[in-house]
Amino acid sequence: MMDSEEKIQRIDLPGLRIVRYPDPRLREACDEVPGVSDAVRALVDRMFELMFAARGVGLAAPQVGVTVRLFVASPTFQDTDRRVYINPQLTMLDGSQDGDEGCLSFPNISSRVKRYNVAAIRATGLDGNVFEEVGEELTARIFQHEMDHLNGTLLVNRMGSVAKLSHRRALKNLEEEFGKK
Repeated sequence: MMDSEEKIQRIDLPGLRIVRYPDPRLREACDEVPGVSDAVRALVDRMFELMFAARGVGLAAPQVGVTVRLFVASPTFQDTDRRVYINPQLTMLDGSQDGDEGCLSFPNISSRVKRYNVAAIRATGLDGNVFEEVGEELTARIFQHEMDHLNGTLLVNRMGSVAKLSHRRALKNLEEEFGKK
């Protein structure tokens, strides 16, 4: 079994794509990133390319098939707003919000998801230093959504029964498409 450093070293960056439900890597609990290396920096750069191309505001490593504890985000969707979270941990959650949430691994599917309105996170940055950040509203939602990915929890797990029913055809299409690969 490969350790996380080996997973990162072996990545075919040009071939990296956003994986879609029901790819089993999306359900894996991710391994810690052992340290910030050139390979980690290259992975982060490629993840930002893919996230911006797909018009997303967050992307977790398992969404590109790399099961390590890392995600990138840009809550403002500005190229200059590039945030990197390595081995993140949520340290505080407060309040509540209820809103539509989509996922790049579930194209054209969104669902109402209840989340905390404020979330604090502790993570390592690309400089190798640990930092803490508090996010509200969309930023808090991104933190929680991407942390779900690192723990193997998917949008479909957060959907209520009515949402699952209303998206059953789209989910079945994704399952069939995956089965053809």
